[in-house]
Amino acid sequence: MSVTPSTDPPEESHAVAAVLDDLAVLAVRRLSAQGDLSLTAAATLSYLDRNGPERLSVLAARQAVTQPSMTQLVQRLEREGLVCRAVDDLDGRAVRVTVTDAGRALLAERRRLRRERLTEMLGTLSPGELRELTRVAGEFLPLLRRLLQGTADE
Repeated sequence: MSVTPSTDPPEESHAVAAVLDDLAVLAVRRLSAQGDLSLTAAATLSYLDRNGPERLSVLAARQAVTQPSMTQLVQRLEREGLVCRAVDDLDGRAVRVTVTDAGRALLAERRRLRRERLTEMLGTLSPGELRELTRVAGEFLPLLRRLLQGTADE
């Protein structure tokens, strides 16, 4: 027997949505370094890292930006050595974008720095608070992953 989601979310759903929204905003603000990549640039690099080379038009659609905006972003990332562009083998009119080793290294460094910041923040909790957060996170993460499956790029 399958469960059909309600078309009219209960008040509890609104409360959870508000908490998740606050969590997302706080995480982005607290874990992004000043002068870091824009969210769109980071998401584009992450997408390319996970999924391999992609057409410019697909990247624009995935990031919900116009194709000219994505073209400008890719040109900037290419100047910085984070991506490279090549003609699509299947369609000579199209361009495929690939993340470079430097782009992968930047993503790895961003992850390392985020985890370092989080570890420092967690160090301010008492042992009991840390145990409770660990327990809650263990239950929360699988639910959040299922909820966001197929919608998140980073």
